[in-house]
Amino acid sequence: MPPPTPAEARPAVSFVEDGLIVELLYDPKARKTAFAVCRDGRTEIASQVRLPSGQTLVPYAPDNNLIDRACVLLPSQVESAASREQLLADVQAYLHRYVDLSPRFERLAAHYILLSWVYDAFNDLPILRLQGEYGTGKTRALVALGSVAYRGFFASGASTVSPIFHTLDRFGGTLVLDEADLRYSDKTVELVKILNNGTVRGLPVLRSLQNRHKEFNPTAFNVFGPKIIAMRGRFRDRALESRCLTERMGGRPLRQDVPVQLPDALKEDALHLRNSLLDYRMRNLGAVIVDASRAVEGIAPRLNQMALPLLSLMDDATDREEFTALLREASAALDAERESDPESRILAALERLESKGAPSIPLHAIAREASADGQGGALYAREAGRYLRDGGIVLHKSHGSIVVQNRQYIDKVA
Repeated sequence: MPPPTPAEARPAVSFVEDGLIVELLYDPKARKTAFAVCRDGRTEIASQVRLPSGQTLVPYAPDNNLIDRACVLLPSQVESAASREQLLADVQAYLHRYVDLSPRFERLAAHYILLSWVYDAFNDLPILRLQGEYGTGKTRALVALGSVAYRGFFASGASTVSPIFHTLDRFGGTLVLDEADLRYSDKTVELVKILNNGTVRGLPVLRSLQNRHKEFNPTAFNVFGPKIIAMRGRFRDRALESRCLTERMGGRPLRQDVPVQLPDALKEDALHLRNSLLDYRMRNLGAVIVDASRAVEGIAPRLNQMALPLLSLMDDATDREEFTALLREASAALDAERESDPESRILAALERLESKGAPSIPLHAIAREASADGQGGALYAREAGRYLRDGGIVLHKSHGSIVVQNRQYIDKVA
């Protein structure tokens, strides 16, 4: 094949279309990149790939900083994998060797790694989270998991945000984020946008950029993909919190067989697993589908939305039962949190006061009613006003007080 012209050549990391799967390889010993190419079930190694459109895909250069410095981890070749069950067992054994996770989460994490290698077959994804204080092993677990995830990209909550947007958009794969405790963890923080939008396909993040002519040129960045994060606390954004499958670290003594420091052998073990997991991707990507029949009854719809991809990959009934138990616990915790949440308490207090029939209800009465529910600390009129405004409820001034017009009363009179 003649070398492509500059107009024809396009550096690529992966390509999937009409039965063709192309994946970037990097051999760290030879310091070379190439493509693994799967057509009609047959896999070969190629230095470039000519598409039917006439465009030619070429691999990213091996001296690219993200590749050369192991910020993004790639397979080096395709190693034939055994059955899905054996591959899951191999990933779980690797995790058990280097990290102290609870048995239930260890198995769940192995499934999440498998999910990461076929994530583009789904439209919704959960976030895998390691939560704990300093010294509980969450960063070690993050390294072990990120080293076998699909195209793991390592970053930190303290990192500059712009490279994270660009890397996820160009390289895709799994964002492995340490120090995800964000000082202002609300919907306006850009990293939170990446985590929130990155769980649902088709929700790119828009950022305002300028071209070289200083023209305003908004750019949409695709941030959809698996996310593995480590943090000490929780997110203030409840929508983001509900997307997390969490292992709380440090609640038990460390297993004696876990090495104090991660040995160099982890890198070699992880590379062999990435090579086998690439074979799994090549053979299974086109066959993976969402199995809606595995949805769990009686839990929050958001949890089912996030959990179905994992449930769809769990062929073992015991695995599904264990995961279902975890989901029911998470759903119960969300319900309890919602009941004690100030916004929920204020809205419930307003509904109770409206049912008594007064034409208008002062803010101080709403705050007093909410404080009397015993679910949390005292609430004040100013807080009640803020939450009600945020919820779209119009406030009025009447006889020197701020009040809410009783919606039930207005409907009855009308």
